[in-house]
Amino acid sequence: MPIGVIVNSAAVLLGGLLGAVLGTRIPERLRQALPLTFGAASMAMGVNYIVQMKFLPAVVLSLIIGAGAGELIKFEKGIEWAAGKMRGPVERLFGGEASSENQAEFMAQFVGILVLFCASGTGIFGALNSGMTGDHTVLLAKSILDFFTAAIFATSLGYLVATICIPQFVILLGLFLSASLILPLATTAMIADFTALGGMIMLATGLRISGIKSFPIANMLPSLLIVMPISHLWATFIA
Repeated sequence: MPIGVIVNSAAVLLGGLLGAVLGTRIPERLRQALPLTFGAASMAMGVNYIVQMKFLPAVVLSLIIGAGAGELIKFEKGIEWAAGKMRGPVERLFGGEASSENQAEFMAQFVGILVLFCASGTGIFGALNSGMTGDHTVLLAKSILDFFTAAIFATSLGYLVATICIPQFVILLGLFLSASLILPLATTAMIADFTALGGMIMLATGLRISGIKSFPIANMLPSLLIVMPISHLWATFIA
């Protein structure tokens, strides 16, 4: 039973709805300060996972190749396009308009939290670990952070934040169901490098959410698909 996946997606849904309903009732100073805290939390979790790295060259190579592929296929632009198409109908459905006036800022924040919710190292590892061992602790802890993150960002981004629970549920459930196939084939070093790369993306996500540097984090996601094979090849033929 994917309890952790269900709880995590429900947390995003409820947090997004609550934040959109409250809107301007939440003090402006709180709406400005908490995203910085969420960004710091994301960076801290990222660093925590980065230190587990086994083969640094393999992880760096995976990140470069994956980010290059993401740039070539314009993965982040695709997400922004889809979000832009969804924004109007979702806001009209709930009887309002997005309160964010700056479209570029809106998309930067939306893509950042989309990656944080759907493709963070914590979520991916948590779903795999949950499917393999039945331990939902990682996803349950992530749910707490996601609830408050969704609520705060929904005060400015609107109900569109709540819809992130759909791709999040699909991705995490897919990982949960495939865990029994993936983890038996993975060595400890491969899992460590996979987790470390997820941590690097989480670190970049935290910097983006905090408004420090707008990394193209969605374009980095293809690197998660190749880091385990590259880590294995590095360990086999070079290390």
